[in-house]
Order: sequence, then structure tokens, then C-alpha cells
Amino acid sequence: MMIDAAVMAPAERAEAIREVIWSSVVRVEITHQPDPRLIRTLGAISGIGPLTVCSVRANATTIRRTPSLARDDMEPSLFVGLQVTGSSMVVQDGREAVLQPGDLALYDTTRPYTLFNKDGIHQHFFRIPRSELSLSAKLLDRVTAVRFSRRDPLADLTATCLRRIARHQAHPAPSSEHSLDAAGRPGIQLLRALITDRLSDQHLTSEPWHETLHLRILDHVRAHLGDHDLTPARIAAHHHISRRQLYNTLSRQGICLSDWIRIQRLERCRDELAAPAARHRSIAAIARHWGFPNAAHFSRTFKQTYDLTPSDWRALHAASP
Repeated sequence: MMIDAAVMAPAERAEAIREVIWSSVVRVEITHQPDPRLIRTLGAISGIGPLTVCSVRANATTIRRTPSLARDDMEPSLFVGLQVTGSSMVVQDGREAVLQPGDLALYDTTRPYTLFNKDGIHQHFFRIPRSELSLSAKLLDRVTAVRFSRRDPLADLTATCLRRIARHQAHPAPSSEHSLDAAGRPGIQLLRALITDRLSDQHLTSEPWHETLHLRILDHVRAHLGDHDLTPARIAAHHHISRRQLYNTLSRQGICLSDWIRIQRLERCRDELAAPAARHRSIAAIARHWGFPNAAHFSRTFKQTYDLTPSDWRALHAASP
């Protein structure tokens, strides 16, 4: 979706921009120039796998997620703001982060925040469901409105990955959609590494073992989704716990292990079936690679989940000649 205030009637610009942001990104109050004729906004919004990407250039603007808006029914998410040019400030949880070009800052949609852009906006914004980061809310709360400097090598690597995703979503090459969808996950993993690296010395090592057990379990399962012997007994043994403790640990997080593994495997198959680079691989081979040894069972499960057969999904996303 593209936003261009120049093609809107001046009297309608503020409300039109607000409506697009509310429906596609997040519900916030936006304070523009007093004179609607001076409102300048140009941007692109798209979904890249689990990421929602919003790249915006605009003149001076203040953006507020108020206490009432923070209580809406939106999925709890984390925003990453990547400064492109100019400077801006993120305020949340009693902290302030002033960003310069190349810097990153995080803020959480479940609590109020304010973004000050007195010299205008030129940023890439990435919205990520908190569940995708596999980090506890207590940990994520410690890094909101904290500046991640471009001088930090890991922050610079994360910013480079996110910047390239944003650049390509705004100017997509033919048949690049599915490779971009796949690129969203490495971007999230880099962000997760950046957060844990920042907190490791102060917090992660002192966090009680049981509070992060479910995160370690999910990380282990993700790394072994293709293993056909990925059984509850094997997962429990790897973490030196009983199967009962395994189930109880995940249940407290609202996770059914078998359902979670099935969905994760289906998502990997779905991504690979849509990828042009995997067109030479048979559906059965892709299914086996991600832990579905029975091709017929995989096809039935895929159709029940996505309302399309694997072959129909692949055909729908096949690259044009």
C-alpha cells in the first residue's frame, strides 16, 4: 500500500493518513502541521512474512499511542524504528531514546509511547508480534526506548538487514515477494540476538532458570523441525526434564506442543513451496525435509490448514516467465 499526501485534497489529508495507519499498521494519534496544505507524507506499507513494514517520509509530526489506544485488541507487538536521515525521539516507560541515522529503537504496543519528529520523519518502522521473538515480556520491557547505536556491530548488522528488506518492499523486483517473506525471519532472529546481547550481562544470566525454560525449548524445536524423531521424550531429555514437566511448562504459555510443531513445519513447507529457488524440488521432498514423511498425510494437513493443496499453493505463487 502506498501513501502520498500530494494526491489527496488538503482538507482530507490528515484523516486519510490516519485511516491508512490505523487499518494497516497501528492505532495512534498523529499531530500534523496546523495548515493541512503543508502536510507532506510519502510512504509504503507491506507485509514481509511476520513483519509489517512501514517506510515513511513526512514533515514535522508527533505520534502518540495513548493509554486508551494501547488497550485495543491488537496482537501484542514490538515496533523497531530505524532512522534513515535526520533525528527523532522515542519515549516510553520513563525512558527517552534520541536516534540519529542508522540507529534503532524499540517500543511496545501494549503501553503508551510517543514519537517526536520535530524535523520530519524519515524512518523505516517494523512491527513484529512479540510471540515471534520468543523472549519474555519482562525482558522486552527492559529495552523499550533504548538507543541501539549504529556503532555497535550487531546493531549495524541488524539495521542493514532491516534496511534492505524495507528498500526492496518499497521497490520490489519481479518475483521477489516470496524471497522477501523468507527474509523476514532472519531479520527477526538478528533483532532477537541484538536484544539478548544487550541484556545478557545484566539480566539474562540472573533470570531464574524456569522463567526462560519454555524459550529454550522452542528454540531447540525450531532448530530440529526437520528431524523425524523429534518426539516429546527426546525434547524433554535434551532439557533434562520429564515429559510431564515439558507439557506443563509449555501449557503455562498456552502452547500445545504437537500443534505448535505441526504449524511451524507447515509454515516452513509453505515458504519453501512458494520460493522460486525450490521449484525443482518435489512436494514430497519438501514435506520430508520438514518432518512430514507421509506425503498424503502432509497434503491433507496442508489443505485443512490453508484451504489449498500444496500443488495449488505452489502454482498460485509460481514466478511468471
